Amino acid sequence: MEKITVLIPVYNEKDSLLELLKRVESVDFGLEKEIILVDDFSTDGTTELYSQINHKILYHEKNMGKGAALRTGLKEAIGDIVIIQDADLEYNPEDYIPLVELIKENKADVVYGSRLLDNRNSKSFLFLSFIANKTLTVLTNILFGAKLTDMETCYKAFRREFIQNIDIKSNRFDFEPEITAKVLKQKVRFKELPITYNARAFDEGKKIGWKDGVQAIWTLIKFRFID
Repeated sequence: MEKITVLIPVYNEKDSLLELLKRVESVDFGLEKEIILVDDFSTDGTTELYSQINHKILYHEKNMGKGAALRTGLKEAIGDIVIIQDADLEYNPEDYIPLVELIKENKADVVYGSRLLDNRNSKSFLFLSFIANKTLTVLTNILFGAKLTDMETCYKAFRREFIQNIDIKSNRFDFEPEITAKVLKQKVRFKELPITYNARAFDEGKKIGWKDGVQAIWTLIKFRFID
């Protein structure tokens, strides 16, 4: 292993992006680090920050969603390991060190950081988000015979050749159930590890709503039986 790619989809995150990047930059993986940002047509002034950032930045000419941003970024990723990082401050980048270690040590091909394996996070979840996530995770386990605890987590680490070989079709937040479905349908070494979590409220910029939950259910069912 020589290099890691941290892939960050960005949409209207002017208040958190620079602090988030400081935290990502400070993490020592013991590997060379590549950071790729994909701006999904931000309109809040986020793009004015990019002159201060010395990382690869890709741009969408219209807002397409998280899945589309990740698809764009994955085409450019060259790290042996790819980690997904949201541009807000809900997650602690220090937490992906053990996720990466499992792949570096050839003990896993895909590692999810589970917020629900750490009991300290129970008060961080918004109630409806917690119920929605539990419901989607249980449905995932039923459909795929899995034992996941946190399907909707942002922190997902992959061997690059594995994730780049998956045809990602979802454009928005339905990326999460799609990629999980496609991981579970393949014979890869999959693990979960606990991570910390500090949820932000909708008035602070949280973008996932109930419609995304409905879409996630349909996505899980769809990719269980096709593709």
